[in-house]
Amino acid sequence: MYTIILGFITSFTLTYLIIPIIIRVAKERRLYDSPNERSAHVEPTPSLGGIAIFAGTVCAIVLWTPMEAFGVLQYILAAFILIFLVGILDDLVPMSPTKKLGGQLLVSIILAYKGNVRITSLFGVLGIHELPEMTSFVLSIVAIVGIINAFNLIDGINGLAGSIALWACCLWGTWFAVMDVPAMAVLAFSLAGAIVAFLKYNLTPAKIFMGDTGSLFLGMVCAVLAIKFIELNSQPIPYVSMRFHAAPVIAVGVLIFPLFDTVRVFARRIFNGKSPFSPDRNHIHHLLLNIGCSHSMATMILVGASMGFTAIALLLQDIGAVPLLLVLLGLAWLLTETLSRWERRRNRPKQTNEQY
Repeated sequence: MYTIILGFITSFTLTYLIIPIIIRVAKERRLYDSPNERSAHVEPTPSLGGIAIFAGTVCAIVLWTPMEAFGVLQYILAAFILIFLVGILDDLVPMSPTKKLGGQLLVSIILAYKGNVRITSLFGVLGIHELPEMTSFVLSIVAIVGIINAFNLIDGINGLAGSIALWACCLWGTWFAVMDVPAMAVLAFSLAGAIVAFLKYNLTPAKIFMGDTGSLFLGMVCAVLAIKFIELNSQPIPYVSMRFHAAPVIAVGVLIFPLFDTVRVFARRIFNGKSPFSPDRNHIHHLLLNIGCSHSMATMILVGASMGFTAIALLLQDIGAVPLLLVLLGLAWLLTETLSRWERRRNRPKQTNEQY
């Protein structure tokens, strides 16, 4: 347990001390994220906070992961370094979606093939239990790339991506600690410490953004934690009371907002004849801003919704994986549709009766 606490403190301290230096250098070098028609901010703001998050997290992992458990992190850390390079390049010299996706595929293959970060069972979802090796490999890559992109896409308002990732890290980190999986527990709480320090500077009024460096890294860590959580639940567990019967769906519940919003936005763009990677202002957090919510209020609403969906998934896990998945998706669609209609009514041009 002390290694988990030390990992949190170390990552928090390093990130907290590094961010002011990054802000100062970014201002001197004029490395800003300038506002545009899609931006939710109005002032030029440094967007290299992901460097501090990455540095604090990785240093804490290397320092405090027990030596006997460190072997499982070898390939995971290699993938972290590569996704960091993809993110920092995109922040400094914007990359095309194709090149960025290629980098994500590379790190996902490393995680699935060398790091053994794989989904081997669907717990009866669609009637499927144990997966063939090749199917497991491909599905794991798709899941990792999907979660990475989901966090990249929701990083649109202050504190949102960090807060969602913080919730997931604390939840899964606690479970890994109870299950005596020190490598994953240290990983989760090291990132949690870095996020807490970052949010001090990112909450409104934001002094710095995490940029693609941060959002891609957060997505990759959450993907690793989610898949490891699913996998451990597919194996015999010494603490029966801590085993979840619908682990893949519970993982979806924890990350419901970024995953559902990504699928929703991609489907909308494709339906309208656009590239799924073409930017717009149709994300759920944009809808909340459009009905008058502040950044802080929108973030609190969406984090609270994520907690609520997680609670529903945990309470209803015994109804079966497929019914539970349908419940979560149905509720997510209902809430999003309600919000969309509210936004359309609020912003509908008012009709005026003119007398001639």
